[in-house]
Formats: sequence, C-alpha cells, structure tokens
Amino acid sequence: MPCHPALLSAFLCFSLSLPPLCAQPFYFGADLSYVNEMEDCGVVYKEDGQPKDPYQIFAGHNCNLVRLRLWHTPSWYDTLNAGHRYSGLADVKRSIARARGAGMAVLLDFHLSDFWADPSRQWVPAAWAGVVDDLPLLQDSLYNYIYATLMELHAQGLLPEMVQLGNETNRGILLSQEVNDAGWVLDWSRNAALFNTGLRAIRDAEQATGQPVKAALHIAGPSNAPWFFDQFTQHGVTDFDIMGISYYWAWHRPTSIEETGAIIAGLRSAHPGYEVMIFETGYIWTLDYNDNAANIITATHPDYQPISPETQKQWLIDLAQSVMDNGGTGMIYWEPAWVSSPCYTPWGQGSHQEHAAFFDFDTNLLSEGGIGWMEHAYAPVSSKEAAKAPALPLGISLAPNHDSVLLRWDGKALPTGLQVAVFNSGGSEVASRILDLPEQPAGSYRLPLPSLPAGIYFVIVSRQGQVVAQQGVWVR
Repeated sequence: MPCHPALLSAFLCFSLSLPPLCAQPFYFGADLSYVNEMEDCGVVYKEDGQPKDPYQIFAGHNCNLVRLRLWHTPSWYDTLNAGHRYSGLADVKRSIARARGAGMAVLLDFHLSDFWADPSRQWVPAAWAGVVDDLPLLQDSLYNYIYATLMELHAQGLLPEMVQLGNETNRGILLSQEVNDAGWVLDWSRNAALFNTGLRAIRDAEQATGQPVKAALHIAGPSNAPWFFDQFTQHGVTDFDIMGISYYWAWHRPTSIEETGAIIAGLRSAHPGYEVMIFETGYIWTLDYNDNAANIITATHPDYQPISPETQKQWLIDLAQSVMDNGGTGMIYWEPAWVSSPCYTPWGQGSHQEHAAFFDFDTNLLSEGGIGWMEHAYAPVSSKEAAKAPALPLGISLAPNHDSVLLRWDGKALPTGLQVAVFNSGGSEVASRILDLPEQPAGSYRLPLPSLPAGIYFVIVSRQGQVVAQQGVWVR
C-alpha cells in the first residue's frame, strides 16, 4: 500500500532539506511495443540529429517504465510486410531485454487475444475458440498460458515487474467474436471467474519465482473507472495491486485533467491499498500527416493551443501533476515511438500516430516536445491542495527495540482513511498500512517493522494524498 509518490519527495526535498534524495518515486512510462517493428521497417531514431537506440533515448530522459503488449498468436502479421510477427512472446522477450539493458522496469500487457483488445473488441484467441463457452476449460487455458509465459520469462531473467491482465477490459475478456459483435455484454459471474483465474496464475508465478510482481487491471475512460472497480471488488476480484486507466482527451472529453485527478483521488479513497495509474494517454503535436495511414487522434483541448510540440508537452505535464497531486503512482504514454515507416498496418501504410509521437517526421527527437513531461520539475504537492489538509497533532517515534513505529495522539479523534508509510533514505518503502484507528480523542498505534539496518528512515502519515504528519527517525 504505497504512500502518495510525491509525498516522500515533499518531505525529503523540502521538509528535511536533503537534495541528494530528491528523485521522485513516480513511474514515468512509455509504451514502446512498436519499436522493434519500426526498426525492422527501416526507421532510425535520432537525438540531436544523431542515430541513437530509442530505449537509451527514453531512459536518458527519465523514463523508468516500459509497457509492452503481448498477443497470444498474432498470425495476422503473416500477410503484412515481410511476414514477421510482433508483440508475440519472442518479440516481447527481445523488448524486455532492451528495457532491462537501459535500466527500466517493465509492465507486460496481456491483451488475451490474437489481435487488438479494447473497449469494443475482446476476441478470444483462436487457440481457445473451441472452449470459449466451457468456462472451466477456458479458465484452465487462461491459467496455463499466464503461468507458463511468466515462468518462461523468469527462466530467461526477463520476469516483468508488473503484469496487466487484459487491455481496456470494459467489455470483459475472452469473448467469442459472435458474442462480442452482437452488442454490449458484460457477464460479471463469468468475468470475475476469468479475472480471478488470471490473477491466481500471476500470484502462483510470483510465489514460484520468489520475485514480486504487481498485478494490474485496466479500464478505459476515467469516468468509467469508479463503477468498474467497484464491480470488480464487489464480485470478489480483489487480489490485484494497480487500477490502470486510459485517458485520452480525444475520446474521453469532456472529462478534464482536473476531473481525472479527482477520480484518482476518489478511487484511492474508495479502495484503500490499491495504486492508481494512467496506463495510456496521448496528445498530438501536429495535425499534419507523414504517410498514408489515417491518424487516430484528431481532437485537442481548447486551452492547449496552438497545436505544437510545446503544447503537447504542457498537456502531459499538467496531467502528470494532477495524477501526482491526487495520489496516482505513474503515467504511461501510448506509443511515443510509433513513427512513419514504409510498412503497413491492417488499415494503411505507415503509422496512425506519427503526429502524436515524440519524434518529428525525420524521426529526430522533438527537443521541446512531449518527452519533456518526464523531466519536468513537478511540485511535490500543490499548494492549493496542501492548504486543505492541516497537519494532525500526531507524535511519531521509534520503539526502543526498533521493531515498530509508535503513533500517539491526544486532544481529538483522528479522521478515517489515514495511511502510514516508512521509507529508507534511498526512497524505498519498508512498511506501510492503512490505519484502522478508534474514534477517540487519545490513543496510540504500533506499526510493526521488519529488521532494519542502521540508518535514517522517514515516517509519513497521509490522507487522500495529503501529508498530515511526518518524522525522521534514526535506527542505530
């Protein structure tokens, strides 16, 4: 149950004046699923006019998380270009290795389909079409696929840090094409059984490998997210770590950046213990085309004009600040390296996103464009929001034997929804808990700690993304 990622920065960088510790514990992510394909199609990525490995470009601009999609059997590629398949397991292994080589973590996105999965299309893989109406057999296929894939990745040193079970699953997952195309269908009994099966496979792989893996669910549209995550938990789908959301102004307007932030705060309040992240977003820097593929984003916000690399960056900065202010733990840009090439998609020659990539039409990095959102100096907590949360009179100390943190209060009852988190001097969380405190004007609470090496640690108590008490403690 991580603390608001910006709260630690606020405490370390400003309250304690410790500049060396001011790196922000926030996921600045990029979906780079298209990179291998683009390079095979002849694309050369450049920075300052010089060819450069795109993974190194992103890592050099503060990207610390790479998202990669995985299709079950993308045989539709066989009739395109040179017939090479991408976003299958072999291609994903290559991409994970590149991300790791550049020092970035990985979010693996199981589309659970042979083709694009999104709110309108959740086609079951062809290999499972024969059991799509036999729920126990379908669950067995799903479990074995997820577990075997993760174990194979682990055997090659490529187990991802995060796993996403399904992509924009508003319609559910693993539907026959007939059911999917017949209209809106959402069978929560079937849906919950399948999601719990997939999550169990992730947890079993986590246990078998001894490596932590964060499990995530993904819903398109901020305004849709509260209902869907309520439904997940009400139907017993609870063993996951991250609530992922897609937010594009072009498709989710009129939901604003500010409203998206409020939705994130509401999700964190309604479902304590879960992280919330923007798994997909995108914004354009031009309306021009560089190929024969129709561009999929055409709308821009009236407050971010004229359309330019600079307004692309500013929109992303403002969204990221809202995510941080409201307790979100990361944001991922969808396909910033999907530039034009001679190759074809099923819908045309080139890219459908070159006008929203972080590179110009000569595949040179836009120095004033969207990639700058990852390097911006964000305010740890906005002054407006901080002013709403006066500090609580909490005494914080370390137990004499260093086995726990002690909280004491006197004078008034504490509010509900408090979270206490303990970090080491490198910014890593060593303990956290949502507090279930009695409503009484005086009392105490003990948070158990693991065995800690000597050093300084930081205790932060927060509520709805606001610091309400903080203290540095020494373990000697």
